[in-house]
Amino acid sequence: MAKNVLGGNLVVCSADPRTGFFRNGKCDTCGEDEGMHTVCVELTAEFLEFSRAQGNDLSTPIPEYGFPGLQPGDFWCLCLMRWVQAHEAGMAPRIKLEATHASAVEFIDLKHLKEYAI
Repeated sequence: MAKNVLGGNLVVCSADPRTGFFRNGKCDTCGEDEGMHTVCVELTAEFLEFSRAQGNDLSTPIPEYGFPGLQPGDFWCLCLMRWVQAHEAGMAPRIKLEATHASAVEFIDLKHLKEYAI
C-alpha cells in the first residue's frame, strides 16, 4: 500500500474528476510515471492560468481522452515539478497532504508542503 507524506496510507485525491497516473483517484506513481503525478492539489483559477501559460492547459476538455477539463476547486494529482515551478513563481496551489505520495518529500521539504496544507 502506498504511503502519503505524513506516513499514513495514501488516500484518494479525487474520484470526480478521476485523477492520478493510473486514473484511480490516487496520486500513486511508478517508474513509468515520468511526470511524477504525486502532489494532490486544490486547483485555483490563478494556478490554472499559470499552468496554461507554461503550456499545460488543464482547463480545456479533451473528450477523446475522457478529460473533462478542470475548474477551480477541483482536486488533481499534479506533476511534482509543476508544483515546484509554481511554488518558485508564487503560484503554488494548496496541498491535500493525506493524498500526496510519500515520494514528494524526496524533492520538496515536508515543512514547505505543510505550509500549503489544506
